[in-house]
Amino acid sequence: MTVIEQDTPMITVIGLDGERLGEQAFAAIAEATCVAGAERHLDAVALPDGARRLPIRNLADALKELLAWEKGPAVVLASGDPGFFGIVRALREQGTDPRVLPAVSSVATAFARIGLPWDDAVVVSAHGRADQGRSARRALAAALAHPKAAILTAPGAAEPGAFLPDLLRADREVYVAQRLGTPDEAVTRVAKTADTEREWARPNVVLAVDPDRAIAPAMTWMPGHQGAPDGWALPEEGFEHRGAMITKSEVRAVALAHLAPRPGTVVWDIGAGSGSVAIECARFGAYAVAFEKNPGDCRRIRRNARAHGVVVDVHEGRAPEVLAEMAGRPAPDAIFFGGGDDAVVAAALRHHRPDRVVAALASVDRICPTRDALAAEGYTVSGTQLQASRLAGLPNGSLRLAAANPVTLVWGVRGGRPGGA
Repeated sequence: MTVIEQDTPMITVIGLDGERLGEQAFAAIAEATCVAGAERHLDAVALPDGARRLPIRNLADALKELLAWEKGPAVVLASGDPGFFGIVRALREQGTDPRVLPAVSSVATAFARIGLPWDDAVVVSAHGRADQGRSARRALAAALAHPKAAILTAPGAAEPGAFLPDLLRADREVYVAQRLGTPDEAVTRVAKTADTEREWARPNVVLAVDPDRAIAPAMTWMPGHQGAPDGWALPEEGFEHRGAMITKSEVRAVALAHLAPRPGTVVWDIGAGSGSVAIECARFGAYAVAFEKNPGDCRRIRRNARAHGVVVDVHEGRAPEVLAEMAGRPAPDAIFFGGGDDAVVAAALRHHRPDRVVAALASVDRICPTRDALAAEGYTVSGTQLQASRLAGLPNGSLRLAAANPVTLVWGVRGGRPGGA
């Protein structure tokens, strides 16, 4: 075994999971002149006589005092694996080089308690210090877009109650794992009739599992979301559609660049038709919502989503009225208008205010009203007309260029450059 030689560290980070500490951890605590951690962690171990007890209530203040400590070795106590969404990152960001003695992470323990593998799970943290509400929205969007997810919650705007209603509405099996590794440990299956606003013991982890896809069909090669799909701007033949009611692949490619779908984002496809744009966004890891007034097209969208191995939340109805169903649901980061008139565009922008908007327009008469609606709501606006000519064969074996109908894309970015995705 190769051991990395280093000087005796001034700070040792020890993970706690309720099990007996190892010899290295016992020795580090015995030698410590300062021990930092949450009150529950400090109460869980026997501190050496004379050691400074440093409760971590405000992380920045505690780190400042810890890094200024010069009276001997220090120990930081943390939950589970402190290198996994834990304090090790904060210490390294401050320039220190701690020794780390991890325990089993809370996510691994939570999935073990319900008897599921988690190498195919998305793990998201709602511990955003600057904007916890935004962190919670991103975590929820990622969990809704993936069949198996763990959410590391936080006091405040990221309590379990911020996630449970939407996860249950999406037909997920939902569990709240509380105080893992302690005598008060409890893992609760949350039923649809349960009071999702109840108080949960801290710390806790929320697990959300699609029961139909609880086990990935094949071993994944990378934990969680698998990155960018194998290809995008897929050919029209890759989707079931009604006649020519589908966004052409060349148009879809440019639209995707400006919608910027990725894990943690919510994308709405209004006037979805075949759902090709929503499905492509879902393949990038976004939580995609499709709005379509035609019942047959709604059924097609669901079939197309299943064929591509993604979930699209489909809402049947006429916009803008159907958009009212989304009150209290995750707000869109981006909206694609494949259908709908000027009133639909104006209403969606006014009430939902996404960061990015893309409209595909076949009629030149709609270009100026769409641009003006975006500008009136404070978007930086740009656009382009796309007219693709595809290779096609002639009877004599030679080639010609077959022109497709032109489509104008108008897009807007709130607080950003007009051309960048």
